[in-house]
Amino acid sequence: MRKLPSRTDLFISNPADPKKTALALVAKHGPLDRHPAAVYLGSLSHGSRRTMRGALRTIAQILTAVPDELRMPWHLVDYAHATLVRTTLAEKLAPATANRMLAALRGVLKAAFKLGLVSADHYTRASMIEPVRGSRISKGRSLSSGELRALFEACAPTAPGGTRNAALLGLLYGAGLRRAEVVALDLADFDRQMGTLIINGKGRKQRRGHVTNGSLDALEAWLTFRGEEPGPLFMPVVKGGKIERRRMSDGAVAELLRRLASKAKIADFSPHDVRRTFVGDLLDSGADIATVQQLAGHASPTTTSKYDRRGDRVRKKAAELLHVPFVRG
Repeated sequence: MRKLPSRTDLFISNPADPKKTALALVAKHGPLDRHPAAVYLGSLSHGSRRTMRGALRTIAQILTAVPDELRMPWHLVDYAHATLVRTTLAEKLAPATANRMLAALRGVLKAAFKLGLVSADHYTRASMIEPVRGSRISKGRSLSSGELRALFEACAPTAPGGTRNAALLGLLYGAGLRRAEVVALDLADFDRQMGTLIINGKGRKQRRGHVTNGSLDALEAWLTFRGEEPGPLFMPVVKGGKIERRRMSDGAVAELLRRLASKAKIADFSPHDVRRTFVGDLLDSGADIATVQQLAGHASPTTTSKYDRRGDRVRKKAAELLHVPFVRG
């Protein structure tokens, strides 16, 4: 295996100074538009970029002990290095997570090839790593109708903050939005007359979402406080009910839901669990899987089927057909 540069070899003169770090990167690696990691990450959507940047940093740390995707010499990564990464990830992570990180590695290697930093043979060999096999039961959960009701009651939608929270929760559940999608919405994406949203999803794919009944009422209530000024649909609300005219972060959405769960006295859940509930509830109500796939913005119906709870009930019913002859003494 070709030896990669050590921590010392990769050291940048002053990592604490962003300006000097940027200058050092350009001096050492050339402009960032010639850097494979920067080019690869630049090709992704905002939400995917954050995930894959984290993956590249993990891989860089496995190979060089330096968790920095921009200081990693990706053009030196060969098949042996890639195999080491695969083995390490397979030992520590769930198959789906490991494969997502391997996809990031393949992506940056492809960028290195396109930039002319590696030969076609080098790229082909380094990218030939097998995916990690296996599956895990999802750690997520669905929310019950009682939990959803408690969450909306915890919003206390009479003030700007509570009204915004109810509207945001209404779109996460009522339209099945990802947290990155809901904070990316602008007022212009909402057609009030038709009750529809233009949603910018993964892979820069747009889809149309529908805002109905309680979700629509909650959104209209928020707009009475927000006003008609162009810009982000959802904005931070600080103490005193003051609305700050800037976009919320998706991290703020996760924190908001954590606080609502605590206030509603229900078990913690993630933003994705709300989306999971949206898909599961639609399928339980009889919506066909192709329609739900389109509403959720899934690339494949296979992804949608992972949230289908009906199979669990069928399997439980089948298991109950057996009689276990145990009698408590």
